[in-house]
Amino acid sequence: MNITAIKGFSDILPGEIETWQFVEEKAREVFGLYNFSEIRIPILEKTELFRRSIGETTDIVEKEMYTFADQDAEGTLLTLRPEGTAGVVRAYLERKLYQVEPVRKLFYLGPMFRRERPQKGRLRQFYQIGAEVLGRADPYVDAEILLLLSDFFAKVGLEGLLLELNTLGDRQCRPGYRQKLLAFLRERQDQLCPNCRRRLERNPLRALDCKEKGCISATSDAPSIVGYLCEPCQGHFGTVQRLLRETGLDYQLNSRMVRGLDYYCRTTFEWTSDRLGSQNAVAAGGRYDGLVEELGGPPTPGIGFALGMERMVLLLKMARTLEPPRPDLYIVWIGNQARSWAFPIARRLRGKGINVEMEGEEKSLKSQMRRADKMRAKLVLIVGEEELVRGKAILRNMDDKEQRETALDRVEEELLAGRGSF
Repeated sequence: MNITAIKGFSDILPGEIETWQFVEEKAREVFGLYNFSEIRIPILEKTELFRRSIGETTDIVEKEMYTFADQDAEGTLLTLRPEGTAGVVRAYLERKLYQVEPVRKLFYLGPMFRRERPQKGRLRQFYQIGAEVLGRADPYVDAEILLLLSDFFAKVGLEGLLLELNTLGDRQCRPGYRQKLLAFLRERQDQLCPNCRRRLERNPLRALDCKEKGCISATSDAPSIVGYLCEPCQGHFGTVQRLLRETGLDYQLNSRMVRGLDYYCRTTFEWTSDRLGSQNAVAAGGRYDGLVEELGGPPTPGIGFALGMERMVLLLKMARTLEPPRPDLYIVWIGNQARSWAFPIARRLRGKGINVEMEGEEKSLKSQMRRADKMRAKLVLIVGEEELVRGKAILRNMDDKEQRETALDRVEEELLAGRGSF
C-alpha cells in the first residue's frame, strides 16, 4: 500500500509554486516600501502562549490546535502554531526588541496548523503572510496597514476585493456594550447554536460572527458597538475612516464583524472576495493593544493582519497563469566527447547567471530537441563529434526557429553578450 499525504496537508508542485513565489516576492517588495523587516519564528511553541493570547473560549484553543506533550521530565505541552501574531509578540518580548527600537514593523511568511475540516482554500496546514506593528497606538498606522494591503493586492494584480471595517472598542467602552449584547442574546438563547450557547456568558461577541443560520437570524437586529463607543474610540475610528476616504481607499462598515481571537480591540478589518464561497476572507486583522502586556511585557499597542496564501493563489489562478521558468539555454550533445565538452561549459555559464539544462545520459538529437521544446528553452546549443572537429556549434533560437553557427571558443562570450535577449 502506498503512503499518502495526511488529510488536510497538501503538496505544492512545480507549475503552482511559481504563483506562490510571485506572491512572496511582491510581499517583500511592498512591505519593504513601508519599512517592514522580516522575522522568522518557530513552528512549535509552548501551548500556554496560545492559551493566554488567543483565549480559552476560542474554537482554535478548544478544538483546533495540534498539541502534544514533550518528552521532557515535566511533559511540557507543545503546539504547532495556529497563527503568527502570538509567536511574533513572544519573540518581541523574549529578545527585548522594544529596548532596541520602541516601534517595530515586522512581517513573516510560513505554515500554520489547525485541525479544521479541509475544504476549498482551507487546509489543516495552511500558509500565511502576516505583518505586525508594535509600539504605535495612533489611527494613522491603522490606515497605513490597510493602505499597505491595498498596494500589495494591486501589485499582484488582484482585483474586486472588498474591505470591511469595524471597531471593537476598548477596555473602557466594551464592557458596557458586552452587557447590552449579553442581555439581548439571553432573550434569544434558544435560537443560538450549541457552540454560541455554551460560550454565551464568557464571550457573547462571538455570536455575531457565527455562520450558523439560526445565529445569523437571531442576531440580525443585535445592538451595534458603534453606539456604545467611548469618546477616544469614536475619535480613533473616525480618523481611520477619514484617512481612508482622503487616500481614496473604499471600504464598507460591518458592525457584525468581530475577530475570532480574544486579544483584538478597536479597529478590525477583513478583505473579502465573492469568488471564494462561504470562506471568503482573503486577509484579516486588527488592533490588539493589550496583548503584549497580557504576555508579560510592558504596555505596548499593536496592530497587524494575516492573509491566506491558498486563497490568494486560488484567486490569482482565476485571473492569470504564471508559467514555470524557462531555461535560457539547452545544450544538445551527441557523443561522449561532446558531453565532456558541454558539462564544464554548463557549469561556467550557470556560475555567471545563465539557466542551463542538459542531459546526462545519451539520447538522440530528436529526443533532446523535443525535451528542449517541452521545457520552452529560449536557446539550444547543438554540439556533436562533427562540430567538435570543425570547432563550431549550432545556436538555435527556439522562439523564431532561426539558427546560426558559432565558434566553440566563443560560445561563452557570445551567450554572455546576448543575455539581454534571454
